[in-house]
Amino acid sequence: MKRGKTFIGVSGINAIDNPGSGIGVARSLKEDKSLKPVIVGLAYDAMEPGIYMDWIVDKSYIMPYPSTSGDAYFERLLYIKDNYGLDCIIPSLDVELPFYLKYSERLAAKGIRTFLPGKKELRHCGKDRLAGIARKIGMKLPRTEVVNSPDMLAHAVGKIGLPVMVKGCFYRANRANTFQEAVNCFNKLVAEWGYPVIIQEVLSGVELNVVGLGDGEGRSMGLVGIKKVALSSLGKIWTGVTIRHEKMLDASMLFIKSVKWRGPFELECMAVADDIYLIEINPRFPAWSYFATGVGVNLPSRMLRKLMDRRVDCSDDYEAGKLFVRYSYEMVTEMDMFQKAVTRGENP
Repeated sequence: MKRGKTFIGVSGINAIDNPGSGIGVARSLKEDKSLKPVIVGLAYDAMEPGIYMDWIVDKSYIMPYPSTSGDAYFERLLYIKDNYGLDCIIPSLDVELPFYLKYSERLAAKGIRTFLPGKKELRHCGKDRLAGIARKIGMKLPRTEVVNSPDMLAHAVGKIGLPVMVKGCFYRANRANTFQEAVNCFNKLVAEWGYPVIIQEVLSGVELNVVGLGDGEGRSMGLVGIKKVALSSLGKIWTGVTIRHEKMLDASMLFIKSVKWRGPFELECMAVADDIYLIEINPRFPAWSYFATGVGVNLPSRMLRKLMDRRVDCSDDYEAGKLFVRYSYEMVTEMDMFQKAVTRGENP
């Protein structure tokens, strides 16, 4: 820390129609003035809007992709630490987590801290291993097949029956109403993310989500549940409302306790009659995480306070019936900012 300030690296600042969670996380941190947060944006493209949102992101750096050389990514973080400041990092993209788990001790030795689950806990939450977690926390799982080859795809679709959801190992989920649509989705996902691809039953019900934070010892540091009201054309939440669905919140508490989850997470669920189905577990803050902050549960602030050994309010005191609406708008800025991001790899 420099001059009493806390320098926090935040990725996922791609505030586009398929947004990362970084801007919501940064906004939440900025609201806790006592932390004196300085937001360091970790971007992968000079066109990520967060680079230009200087009222939220104080300084941005272009990063190498984490799927390339881990050493190059590590050296870039050390460069930021030495030249600007970097006390901790909140990764916001699934694909970054293997790097941070592998390099966490080396980063800590350089004074860069993270608050993440262990490798074992992360593996438990893979899309191909959700059945075990669902049983532990008292949820059902849609019929699911893990596919590792084109031949397995036909068998999986035939076994589950159309329509199906076709999901990538890291990102993307597409509904396929015909087998040819399933093949097309499958090929695109394999080309982008590799195997496995998940084929899942399509359920009809009410879509529910929970954002939460675990302390790594089986205790919750806060939960907020929502119901999706409207989605974008990409299937991302556009409007939601807070709810207190006790069965879902109880299952979230069981998840934290049974796995001893450390860090942020999102449970994606579906309510079908009296049953709750587990759809996915995301091991990070979701794009809508600022909604929780807006209703009084600032999870990014609580996580940072835990890292800094400060007092943490772990209450779940939020009001049901609060509405969240996402919107888009246009920024006008200087071309010089884009040129600096491209040529220097940092901005301003």
